[in-house]
Amino acid sequence: MKKWLAGLLVGAALLSTPAITEAQQQRGGIGGFLVGCCFGVRTAGEFNAGKDLHFREWARLIPYVGVVFAIWDGIDGAQNVTTSQLQQSYGTQYY
Repeated sequence: MKKWLAGLLVGAALLSTPAITEAQQQRGGIGGFLVGCCFGVRTAGEFNAGKDLHFREWARLIPYVGVVFAIWDGIDGAQNVTTSQLQQSYGTQYY
């Protein structure tokens, strides 16, 4: 009886959600939450705006290897590398 009732509630919830067109679809949600938790608020905001995560950001999740990429990012910060320079190097898909 409980499984039947749970199935009925799930079906009703799925049928009651409005159809979302591609223009209305936003990233946010659980993906935005996980990006925010792992990479910070700036990256989460860019992710929600439609940008993809750069390989250097994904590499930070790998134990021990992530330290190398963190140092690489620190060196870029010390050399006064700006977002527009990164955009020219890697493209507008990421920055």
